[in-house]
Amino acid sequence: MIELTLEQRKAVASEGESPPRVLDPVTQTKYVLVREEVYNQARRVFDDDDEEFVRELTPDVMKIFGRDGWDDPAMDVYNELDPRNS
Repeated sequence: MIELTLEQRKAVASEGESPPRVLDPVTQTKYVLVREEVYNQARRVFDDDDEEFVRELTPDVMKIFGRDGWDDPAMDVYNELDPRNS
């Protein structure tokens, strides 16, 4: 594990860019520094094996889809394009 320097700790604690961005000056690779609990929550979204989390998340996702127009009849064309419905 890499420990933050004093300068890095100040940057993380400041009211600046959130989450803090980090640049490797040698490779010019950019990183985003997030707290471990935030990373773990985000990782769960992409973890195919976490079916319980997907079931918990589905009602909220469907509310957002409905609010953002997915219930619009014009969107039905996407159901027709779904090969699973053939």
